[in-house]
Amino acid sequence: MIVFSGIHKRLGGFTLKDATFEIPEGYICGLVGRNGAGKTTLLNLLLGLLQPDAGSLQVDGLEYDGNEKELRKLLGCVLVDELFEGRLSLAENAAYFGSYYEAYDDDLYRERLEQFRLSPKKKFKELSKGAKLKCQFAFALAIRPKYLILDEPTANFDPEFREAFWKILKEFIADGEHSVLLATHLTEDLDRMADYLLFLDGGELIFSGDMENFRDSYRIVSGEDYLIRNIPEKNVIGSEKGAYGTKALVTHRRSVPEELSSVAPSIEEFMYFYSVGRQK
Repeated sequence: MIVFSGIHKRLGGFTLKDATFEIPEGYICGLVGRNGAGKTTLLNLLLGLLQPDAGSLQVDGLEYDGNEKELRKLLGCVLVDELFEGRLSLAENAAYFGSYYEAYDDDLYRERLEQFRLSPKKKFKELSKGAKLKCQFAFALAIRPKYLILDEPTANFDPEFREAFWKILKEFIADGEHSVLLATHLTEDLDRMADYLLFLDGGELIFSGDMENFRDSYRIVSGEDYLIRNIPEKNVIGSEKGAYGTKALVTHRRSVPEELSSVAPSIEEFMYFYSVGRQK
């Protein structure tokens, strides 16, 4: 289990504030938020690339202080930053970096490269952005981690590979002992595939929990403006008046009038109306 407890981290004018959440085994967890919300900061803390100013971070009960080698075995990552050496081939990169991981499986790495239609003889610098991420994904799987930490890979994948990618993630967590933390702007995929959600805004964790709880906790309501204005203000997170009525994101309460249409929000709708509410 990944556990953040009261994590604070200040970077220039930005602060990640009191990040407290748990990611159990067996989940695909989506990490969402606008640019600058703190997603990359949170991932870098988890990977030990940054140290928190306050609070504690544990992975399977281990903290980084004195346990960095053990934690490296547990975490496989794919980051926007290129981790491989551009002048080396894909095979040479894996041989070099794989030597740092006891569980690295070169046969599995080459199997994934073949599946992703990548030649092990190709130099890393000659690959497209999407192919570079596929290569790093193949390597992350080949070190046989318990947790996969993925920063915006899907935005650079073509639709066909994106489906294969999600299938691999589902297979990865199928035994109930592995988990995935995925930061992405493609919230449509998360609506279909994620089991758990973390939503950051301005360095604050606004929501953390499983998707069932998310869908039970909020509603998008739409209808005549006066009916929406009758909903207690404390229950309205954000609203927008259009030409044919008003829509609002509300906490799921019995106080919503029956005359209003009410559906569970998509992640994108939740983010949008939360932003609208913050601007008022």
